Amino acid sequence: MASTAEDLSSEREMFRDTVRRYVETELMPHAEEWEEAEGYPREVWNQLGEAGLLCVDMPEEYGGLGGDFPMSAVVLEELSRAGLAGLATGVSVHSDIVAPYVLHIGSDEQKQKWLPKMASGEVVGAIAMTEPGAGSDLQNIRSNAKKDGDQWVLNGAKTFITNGIYAGMVIVAAKTTPDGGSKGTSLFTVDTSLEGFRTGRNLRKLGQHSNDTAELFFEDVRLEADAMLGTENRGFMHLMDELPRERIALSIGAVAAAEGVIEKTLEYARERKAFGQSLGQFQNTRFKMAEMKTDLEMARALVQQGTQDYLNGQLTPTRAAMIKLGSTEMQCRVADGCLQIFGGYGYMREYPVARAFADARIQRIYGGTSEIMKELVAREMLGR
Repeated sequence: MASTAEDLSSEREMFRDTVRRYVETELMPHAEEWEEAEGYPREVWNQLGEAGLLCVDMPEEYGGLGGDFPMSAVVLEELSRAGLAGLATGVSVHSDIVAPYVLHIGSDEQKQKWLPKMASGEVVGAIAMTEPGAGSDLQNIRSNAKKDGDQWVLNGAKTFITNGIYAGMVIVAAKTTPDGGSKGTSLFTVDTSLEGFRTGRNLRKLGQHSNDTAELFFEDVRLEADAMLGTENRGFMHLMDELPRERIALSIGAVAAAEGVIEKTLEYARERKAFGQSLGQFQNTRFKMAEMKTDLEMARALVQQGTQDYLNGQLTPTRAAMIKLGSTEMQCRVADGCLQIFGGYGYMREYPVARAFADARIQRIYGGTSEIMKELVAREMLGR
């Protein structure tokens, strides 16, 4: 018998309770330590896998829980709501970006090779598109793969790669037809144990300090023919096909993070006294909180509709761009507004609102900048 919508909703909420308890008891006690260390231990991935929090919507035959995308998003929501933005980003890249690429366009051998290990945390997944000279302009990447008999020889460099330090498998975008433009790029699954692969430094960031973000280098890395992911020279199209999910995932995280920082600010506004009354009794505070709550709920409605559209196979790239633009801009407005209510304390790194402010800023950049999102929407409205 097929599960009803009510059954699925109830199952997701039970799963949410499990995830929330895990986050509160197993992860939050280490949050400050990981922020100061600018990284979390490698074993965290194995622990997340053992707890069933990785690759949640991957089929059970590949080690996943066989859930749906909203169930997978529960993990992202709870990590983001708790203020664990660095870990949330790493898990989302692993479970909501890399694993779906393998599932959707990978061969049976690639699925069997990578997905069970990703679900268990044995292998950490990363995706390498951005280069020192090509950020949003993916058509002009310089990394290249040339055929040599039955193999490909990969050369190039990538930067700003989430999970770059711990990655065991990286999906790499590289030119396979030099003059092919958008039709000359292919994707490869690169085992990071291969000779010629090198991980650069762990990049120091404005926010999301606990997440490992690295430079990656490929020098004559020899790849077997079966390392190609999807179809030769259709890498750019594969990227475009998967971007709506990536952008709706970023939007889900934005809403959850904004919700979390509003909760912390409400608590502070009730307790903090000034001029003989709580901050929450001042009209400015009350109005600002009302504005931010409204901003949040409008974004939540947009994201929820986008999530349903994705489940129905109806989430267009333009719609995903609108949702990503609106939700991440909202997150930054809310983080800024909450910090202002905290006053001088909000500027102190020991207060979660300061971290929420710094962590939010990247949301308007990765996954496509706000400016690129606006251009995508404008193209549909006005043409090129």
